[in-house]
Amino acid sequence: MLFLHALVLFIIFVCLIYYYFTRNFKYWESRNIRGPRPLPFFGNIKDFVLRKSNAAVLNKQFYDKYPNEKVVGIFRMTSPTLIIRDLDVAKNVLIKDFEYFEDRGLELSKEGLGANLFHADSEIWRPLRTFFSPLFTTAKLKNMIPLIVEKSDATINHFKKITELQKDQDVYSLVQKFTMSSILTCAFGLDIAVDSEILLQRMMKIDQLSFSRTIANDCDLLYPGVLKIINASVFPKEVSKFFLDLVEDIIQARNGIPSDRKDFIDLILEAKNQGTILETKKNDDVGSTVKCVKLTNEVIAAQAFIFYTAGYETNATTMAYMMYELAMNPQIQEKLIAEVDQVVHRHNGKITYEMINELSYMEKVLNETLRKYPVIDVQRRAKANYNIPGTNIVIAKGTIIIVPTLGISQDEKYYPNPTKFDPERFSPENDSKRHPCAFIPFGVGPRYCIGMMFARIQSRVFLMKLLSNFRVETSKNTQSTIVFNPGRVVTAPKDGIYLNLIPRKSQYDTKNK
Repeated sequence: MLFLHALVLFIIFVCLIYYYFTRNFKYWESRNIRGPRPLPFFGNIKDFVLRKSNAAVLNKQFYDKYPNEKVVGIFRMTSPTLIIRDLDVAKNVLIKDFEYFEDRGLELSKEGLGANLFHADSEIWRPLRTFFSPLFTTAKLKNMIPLIVEKSDATINHFKKITELQKDQDVYSLVQKFTMSSILTCAFGLDIAVDSEILLQRMMKIDQLSFSRTIANDCDLLYPGVLKIINASVFPKEVSKFFLDLVEDIIQARNGIPSDRKDFIDLILEAKNQGTILETKKNDDVGSTVKCVKLTNEVIAAQAFIFYTAGYETNATTMAYMMYELAMNPQIQEKLIAEVDQVVHRHNGKITYEMINELSYMEKVLNETLRKYPVIDVQRRAKANYNIPGTNIVIAKGTIIIVPTLGISQDEKYYPNPTKFDPERFSPENDSKRHPCAFIPFGVGPRYCIGMMFARIQSRVFLMKLLSNFRVETSKNTQSTIVFNPGRVVTAPKDGIYLNLIPRKSQYDTKNK
């Protein structure tokens, strides 16, 4: 009898668990929105949860499976999520009706780096954006070019040393060292060598803690908003403490006064006398309110963290992918090297912002790299019920929206023969014909990436230096195709990217003359 009671209780328990994890699974069907059949607990992202697939790859599969739909309904574990396929709908969500979709949809505690420009909800994001945007103007960023040049030169010299012993190198990890060193210089004024053991050990640990997927990410999918409720973050305390200590130490070392380095901390100190950021816009329809944010060291540390992560990992992956494509397409590489040599010669080796703007073919090559290997999908959350224009589809308040950049960039409709690497897709003529949401590697609309211009400068300076001194060629360890790492939050390459770095005679040495 006891066994029978226990069995009945177990069956009831299993049924309750099953009900709990499937209770929302009629959500999209009841709204006449098509989508794949979900599994209990996992929803439609089993391979993602089990770390077998990257999120962008899965979202592309959903995108490809329903070619005639404007939107596709999926479940990220138990959370209903809408994949946007139609570019006009994407334009409405990201640009035209942005006030309904200001938030990214990952709610974090304001403590522990949560109040950063990327993750912050709209009430924090708006005043932060107003305050920090002037720090990323062209005039401000021009002052960072000498710092980037200095680190580029040091990196190229490091390449020369190691390629004397072994030409076959993991260029992904090498470029990571450059972007780490460059960001630490441009953001914090820290002069750490690219071959420094301090840099490698300390920053690689920060890298793992910042970019590796955690249980906290999955908890937010299972229980949306739980991280904010329990005052938690997806970032480990060690990362939060590192950036807060770093900011406080630098500010103290400078006595709260800007130095002459013109780095990120200097720009912050120049503006800090404002003390308070006040956002005055109010829109009752979508719940926007007046918000006051104090410019504390914690807030500064949060922005320093996101500036570091954005300028470090996303640029490193893009440049490594570009080097891979240049090795796989030698004719494109030769044309790019010819442009670099011509521009460098015309300016006597002196790198300036105006000089960077003359690299028109490099612009095409980098854009094609970003097209083929977008770093991350675009995510938003509805702040109020929203009726998609021209349809009877209503996006309910709180629904997460995903614009799948990888799916769009591999769509034959927008990019014929999408697996081919073709920089001419980004000629002025082809650009003018393209839908504005068909190429959005940095996002689009008011919440586009604020560090886009810095990334543009950093990547072009380094690549100019690299191609002035090296060619890249495939090696015995070069993969035939790139596989994304399912354990990273961005579309980073799995197991690195191995290429041969072949020295070439430079017209100028690696010093900025």
